Amino acid sequence: MDFLAGCVGGAAGVLVGHPFDTVKVWGLYKGLGSPMMGLTFINALVFGVQGNTIRYLGNDTPLNQFLAGAAAGSIQCVICCPMELAKTRMQMQGTGEYKSRSKTYKNSLDCLVKVYRKEGLRGINRGMVTTFLRETPSFGFYFLTYDCLTRYLSCEINDNLIIPKLLFAGGMSGIVSWLSTYPIDVIKSRLQADGFGGVNQYNGIMDCVRKSYNSEGLRVFSRGLTSTLLRAFPVNAATFATVTLFLMYMRSENPIGDCDAGPALQQPSSM
Repeated sequence: MDFLAGCVGGAAGVLVGHPFDTVKVWGLYKGLGSPMMGLTFINALVFGVQGNTIRYLGNDTPLNQFLAGAAAGSIQCVICCPMELAKTRMQMQGTGEYKSRSKTYKNSLDCLVKVYRKEGLRGINRGMVTTFLRETPSFGFYFLTYDCLTRYLSCEINDNLIIPKLLFAGGMSGIVSWLSTYPIDVIKSRLQADGFGGVNQYNGIMDCVRKSYNSEGLRVFSRGLTSTLLRAFPVNAATFATVTLFLMYMRSENPIGDCDAGPALQQPSSM
């Protein structure tokens, strides 16, 4: 059930957020195929792993919410990294110095196939280490923030304001998760864009960090942060609210236990 809820939430999130995401490289729906194909499965994986990890840990505590989220974030890197590589390469086509050139890739799948033929598995997994370093703590804070906010806001099932509360909690969770690891995302994006057009600028993570800092200073690590946060709130508001409401509907015939998979909702208070 949690995997299905993640699929539905992922579809809602990508439709809301993709135009915001591409503001950094223009072309509002350029590269949409890759996230649409991947994010539904990624969210299914994330919410499924997170829920099952909570069950395994036994107690729904803030620490376990963080650990379960971190576990989910680390596992989904296997899908997330190639997907974001394809999205980055697709979005770079027809922009900047590549504007006058013919398109290298027809679509996201064609992009991954061509990168694989040229660079092998290492090529399509370019940026995997930085993706892991970003996603693991980021998803920990993501689920921890949502859990704490829904509890603080008393998001009970019979609450008339449950939808706006869920939207707010989900949106803020997205913002906190991005703020926690955004500098790493900057480096990841640069590494994945590196090599497009046949030119490699960086020899690794630390080389990218050093060259980026020497060229642009500390501000390079917050480049694009505003557009990312503007995207993060509506995307994660839509994702978390959709997942939670879907699970609430599917579980309407059964009580929701403390260690049920997926985002937790408080039961109606007896007070």
